[in-house]
Amino acid sequence: MSTPMYAKDQPAGFTNRIERVAIVGAGGKIGKPITDALVAEGKHTITVLTREDSETQLPRGVKVARVNYEKEESVISALRGQQFLLIAMATTAPPGSQEKIIAAAAKAGVPWVMPNAYGSDIYNESLGKDTMMGPGIKSGIKAVEDGGVSSWIALTCGVWFEFSLAMGPWWFGIDFANKRIEQCDNGNTLINTSTWEQCGRAIASLLSLKELPEDEEDTSPSISQWRNRALTISSFQISQRDILDSVNRVKGLTNADWQIQQEPSHVRYQRGLNLLKTGNRLGFALALYARIFYPNGGANFEATQALDNKILGLPKEDLDEATRRAIGMVDAGFNPLGDYTADHPIESSSN
Repeated sequence: MSTPMYAKDQPAGFTNRIERVAIVGAGGKIGKPITDALVAEGKHTITVLTREDSETQLPRGVKVARVNYEKEESVISALRGQQFLLIAMATTAPPGSQEKIIAAAAKAGVPWVMPNAYGSDIYNESLGKDTMMGPGIKSGIKAVEDGGVSSWIALTCGVWFEFSLAMGPWWFGIDFANKRIEQCDNGNTLINTSTWEQCGRAIASLLSLKELPEDEEDTSPSISQWRNRALTISSFQISQRDILDSVNRVKGLTNADWQIQQEPSHVRYQRGLNLLKTGNRLGFALALYARIFYPNGGANFEATQALDNKILGLPKEDLDEATRRAIGMVDAGFNPLGDYTADHPIESSSN
């Protein structure tokens, strides 16, 4: 696929900006903050694709295209004329769902696709394999490339901060209900993590940039500089101990108020895999988060590559404020296990 590099080389009528954005999964955990940020930016016509029978509440200011995902022409019709497609599907979507949508996007002529590749560093093969996130991410990217029409951009943001803190001990290791902490190794391993709000701001900022440089001398930011690459952002570079310190500040507690347990990260990882083999999806969460807390395990991607925060104009966030939001989710009755325990009883994650 040959793409003209500069705006000056485009045909008459080219506007050099993204005006029309389609979103799949706008009501989901990452889809909603992205959609909200784009609506707040007010620079795009946003079309949300949703199932014909969906009752999901969508933000004001978006167009709704009701589609039958089993009928490709229905999806192609909804995507015709769109310039950028964001896919934010749930992990519980049937296998191959994303690939079908991407194939439809190619047939509709959508030039840009952000596949469901949020979180993991797409360049870290070992991390992707061990966390079991890599194959799905690769499949989405490959589908875009195989279509031969669209370019892709993947958002590398680390795990979501509020979600990971509110979900309980299987994730960041904090069990609010039982005042128990489960740390990997000594709890000091640094990782990168992003808030939902920062992810939304990053996408809104990206899509507010011009699409292409004007000419050979134009070095200002454009969407095309991330063509077939990762957009890499982070809210915080922190450890489990940093997270606990923030929780203590927000709740007015000290370490003495918690039962703190530590477990070798590789032992915790294997325990998660063993649990997953029994069919319990909690094992996936346990293994995933144990793996990202491996010392020098690659989840601290800020240590090896530059972040795009500055070029996107992203703000420096307040850790305690993000922690306060996550605790507010828990206090409001956020279901800490959700689909993970739909078919299995909740078990203690401690030895």
